[in-house]
Amino acid sequence: MTAHNKALAQIFVSMADKLATQQANPHRVRAYRRAAESLVELEEDVSLVAERGALQEIPGIGKDLSAKIQEFLKTGKIQAYEEMKSPLPREVASWSTLPGLSDNVIHHLYNRLGIKTLDDLESLVRSHLLRTLPGVTASEEELLAAIQTRRQAAP
Repeated sequence: MTAHNKALAQIFVSMADKLATQQANPHRVRAYRRAAESLVELEEDVSLVAERGALQEIPGIGKDLSAKIQEFLKTGKIQAYEEMKSPLPREVASWSTLPGLSDNVIHHLYNRLGIKTLDDLESLVRSHLLRTLPGVTASEEELLAAIQTRRQAAP
């Protein structure tokens, strides 16, 4: 197995493990595991397959994972994986106790949208944009009330 294939397989297994602990979509978790297995079994270096434009011919590699492989081959890392690895600040991680916010949603808010404070979160909720995110299960009113309660409880 080549170095590229091994490194990518390890990243995909790690991503699958992290997604599984976050109780992400099981199909997504399996997709990462299947891609990792295919990379381990691949007899040629994945970079040669990429040069031919044939990544999606590898079993388990679709458009999304193909893009991640190409990103890795160009930059040496996968941004989505880097975001998964970086721990959230304690205050932001504590938002998981607010109604309707899963760990996945909180990671997305912090890493992708730059929501870093309770004020930022409140502004997002008041803008009515939070409801456009998949995975948010609480109403805006419930979330605003919980934010207000959290503020009053803070020292």
